[in-house]
Amino acid sequence: MKAIPSIVFYGTPEFAAGILDYMLLRGIPVTGVVTAPDKPAGRGRKPKLPPVKQYAIRKGIPVVQPLTLKDPAFLEQLNTWKPGLQVVVAFRMLPEVVWNYPRLGTFNLHASLLPQYRGAAPIQWALINGETETGVTTFFINHEIDTGRIILQEKVPILPDDNAGTLTEKLMKAGARLTVTTIEKIMHGQVELIEQEVPDPALLKKAPKIKKDDLLIDWNDTPEGICNRVRAFSPYPGARTRIQASGGQTLILKIFSASPKVEKHNLPVRRIVTDGKTFLDIAVQEGFVSLKEVQLEGRKRMNIQNFLRGIRTEEYHLLP
Repeated sequence: MKAIPSIVFYGTPEFAAGILDYMLLRGIPVTGVVTAPDKPAGRGRKPKLPPVKQYAIRKGIPVVQPLTLKDPAFLEQLNTWKPGLQVVVAFRMLPEVVWNYPRLGTFNLHASLLPQYRGAAPIQWALINGETETGVTTFFINHEIDTGRIILQEKVPILPDDNAGTLTEKLMKAGARLTVTTIEKIMHGQVELIEQEVPDPALLKKAPKIKKDDLLIDWNDTPEGICNRVRAFSPYPGARTRIQASGGQTLILKIFSASPKVEKHNLPVRRIVTDGKTFLDIAVQEGFVSLKEVQLEGRKRMNIQNFLRGIRTEEYHLLP
């Protein structure tokens, strides 16, 4: 590889920290890291450091956390670092004054096969939509989000038992390899760019930021559709539904694992079917959803057997 220029890395979550770790393991030096500001968390509202910042501190890499990327102080820091190349992973949109700074450009790693699933939550939406394949893409950043010219892509299968946690891990490993390969190709001038062709915009699947309403289960959906939504929000933050106790109290039930049962029945939607010991199924239009791991508001997360030991299901019913 030719001499590596100064590289600045942009990222915030654990996913991005994994990419940064692999870059360093492969001998790619990073001059500086840009990440989100610390956020107060917990009862004490103490500042919580982003995973990328925690990792960079351990490795002795300088870190900056600008509130805005047009801040003169940040731009001055960028001019001090003089990056020849910038790598962006799970970060907010960069202004042109930043992404256009390096002579070799700024590329982004995105957790989908672009142009499909542009947006902030490609992993979750791929699972919600029941995809059997996704992947990772590197592309040069331009004025619009996730629309730049593609450098490289790698496909990743989505298995039936994958959830957001396992799929994120697989995509992080694939993305780490792709990021390093992308850097190597840029260094050797071997990049062959591909325009993102969108023959029919109506066929594009989007991946907007997850909202609270996206976590709610629609019990009028199919068994597979409901279980796909459960997979998309496991192990965190959990798909959820509202249940009402016989006394009128409404609680949130989070569902972390469930399996579909496609079969005919005459039960009303949302009817709870259980032996009170080993299983708890929810009737839906085309079958049942069998709950495996849940958490009732105010209680610990547990498997369905332990859950049934501490609750009388006849005292609760699911709300729309």
